[in-house]
Amino acid sequence: MVRLTTTGKTKTALAVNIRLLTLTAIFAAMTFAVTAFVHIPTAKGYIHIGDAVIFIAACLLPKPYAFAAAAIGGSLSDAVSGYWIWVPATLVIKGLTVLAFTAKKPKMICTRNLAALLPALVLCVGGYGLYSGLVIYGSLPAGFLDAPANLFQIAASGAVFVALGMTMDKAGIKKKL
Repeated sequence: MVRLTTTGKTKTALAVNIRLLTLTAIFAAMTFAVTAFVHIPTAKGYIHIGDAVIFIAACLLPKPYAFAAAAIGGSLSDAVSGYWIWVPATLVIKGLTVLAFTAKKPKMICTRNLAALLPALVLCVGGYGLYSGLVIYGSLPAGFLDAPANLFQIAASGAVFVALGMTMDKAGIKKKL
């Protein structure tokens, strides 16, 4: 049996780190599940509403933890769904997506987080278009053929995020975490 002896300040910091790591794992798992199992296949991959979970994580967790949850959950869903070629892009794109959001506001649905949907859209459409064009097709125009599906994905995820965020704000989830 391992004995952990701590004093007040260290014990509190340890409890906070364990809580944040646990929430990060939960958000990574939720992102993975929603992305991998609730998706619509397309010619070059699939569209999903897993980004809504990423947006929520970005509004609740400090940036490094939200980055990890988004990158891990999103890229694992690509791998499990058989789209290994997309894993490197997803690691970067989904991780960077959280940077536009803030967890520092008292409510999830605030002006900053609503405005963050625009950079999320640009990152998704632009990032996957560039990656597809440069890595998969060798032609930038060909990389952006799936842009309408990516636009739809962010729009649908944004709508789900706003609906869930408003509900979670009304329930006072941020205060309870």
